Amino acid sequence: MMRLGREFIQTLDELAEQRGLDISTVVATMESAMLSAYNKYLPGERQAEVKLDHDTGDMKIFEIRKVVDEIGNEPDREITLKDALRYDDKAEIGQEIRIEQNPPNFGRIAAQTVRQVITQKLRDAERNIVYNAFADRVGDLVSGTIYSVEGDDIIVRINDKTDAELPKRERIPSERYTPGSVMRFYVLEVKNKQRGPRIIVSRTHPGLLKKLLELEIPEIQEGVIEIRNIVRDGGSRAKVALSSLVPNVDPVGACIGAGGSRIKAISQSLRGEKIDAVIYSNDPLVYIKNAMSPAQVAKVEPVLDQEKEVTVYVYQDQLSLAIGKGGQNVKLAAKLTGWKINVTTLEPDRMPTLKDIFHDVFNA
Repeated sequence: MMRLGREFIQTLDELAEQRGLDISTVVATMESAMLSAYNKYLPGERQAEVKLDHDTGDMKIFEIRKVVDEIGNEPDREITLKDALRYDDKAEIGQEIRIEQNPPNFGRIAAQTVRQVITQKLRDAERNIVYNAFADRVGDLVSGTIYSVEGDDIIVRINDKTDAELPKRERIPSERYTPGSVMRFYVLEVKNKQRGPRIIVSRTHPGLLKKLLELEIPEIQEGVIEIRNIVRDGGSRAKVALSSLVPNVDPVGACIGAGGSRIKAISQSLRGEKIDAVIYSNDPLVYIKNAMSPAQVAKVEPVLDQEKEVTVYVYQDQLSLAIGKGGQNVKLAAKLTGWKINVTTLEPDRMPTLKDIFHDVFNA
């Protein structure tokens, strides 16, 4: 028996508290480390176990051996009945007995091995705790602080023990990421890598906007308004298709809020991203017309012999708004609805003039 003492146990307790680990995990890690040290000290095919008493600080090493008539091919795992009776006067053939071991000079070797093994085991335990805490949080909203910015690598500190990566593809192009800045992020991916859990967060994923809408708009939280689809050009423009499950509730009005207060609050947290709230419709032509917001659409016509393709007609003064800068508005509308959208102008109707009536005379 090795007497580690109460001071040693107190150190383990403090270690568990500092690392946010359950004390039973630390004790099990210590037992595993000592077992590893013992197996290295006495190589062979032994079956052993280590027990640490958390109350007293006593640690015992036991070898488990099967009682046999005659030692066979596993001498490190077997014991004759005659020898077994020296340890247990009730031993019988076929039983397994536990024999306490006190190997000489084991303490110094054990201390060196335990220090290495327990450090690695505790590091693994910490990583598993972090992974388990975030494995089920993919798709959640988290707050984090920009911790470091080095070239293309941006690290976000989610809490005291957890860091996440913000890849370049998941950043808002116009947004500045200054160390110390606090932002909200969408948990995109969690993987358990050899060096520890790898958590990927995003500022451009549509899920981030969805979570922010759910937080800001009670009608969405309560299920009165349903988000049917979201598309984003991160930091620039987004489109949200909404439907109401209650006839007298205007989903767009509820999303925008009085004086635009609700949508402005969300927009500000996304680098001023413009958010078009549109009404979803089961009629694809109506849905497409709504999705072209803020442009006013004159009419929408399907393209003959083409699957899911339409021509959207707008008046000349709405053309630039319908297309958007760099084609952004029509691209987002197409992505929102799942239809290919062609935009063209529609000439306004007008009464014929005398020149029209006497066209041939005037041009003779």
